[in-house]
Amino acid sequence: MFSKSCQYAFQSVIYIALHSQSGACVGLKVIADHQEIPNHFLSKILQILVRNNILISTKGPNGGFALKKSSNNIRLIEVVEIIDGHGIFDRCGIGLKECSDTNPCPIHFDYKQIKEKIKQLLSEKTLGDLIKDIEMGKSIVSYR
Repeated sequence: MFSKSCQYAFQSVIYIALHSQSGACVGLKVIADHQEIPNHFLSKILQILVRNNILISTKGPNGGFALKKSSNNIRLIEVVEIIDGHGIFDRCGIGLKECSDTNPCPIHFDYKQIKEKIKQLLSEKTLGDLIKDIEMGKSIVSYR
């Protein structure tokens, strides 16, 4: 459902949140190497997140990226909307251009319910919720 850019954005903000809690910035190369994301691709994604007030960017030898606001104040839906746009939840499940409530594809109404649940989940969950689950061992990530 989400683009590769959006997946990388999620992976990166989780990594940054886990590794910048002491106030230190996390370098682009460190993130790219640990997440196995091409540097140039990641750089573009992170700059988009900076322009949209999710991250801050600091230059210099100790520079890198950190969260602009508390992880508890970053809803997952924000990342999706910034990277993939608002229309991600309007697309047809099988890719038809003319799919709608009045002209539904074979899975339209079932898929519509799933998209609404995903949108609700992303609207309710914060980055802080994910970090807490990771730190409590409820979720497994290979970011440490």
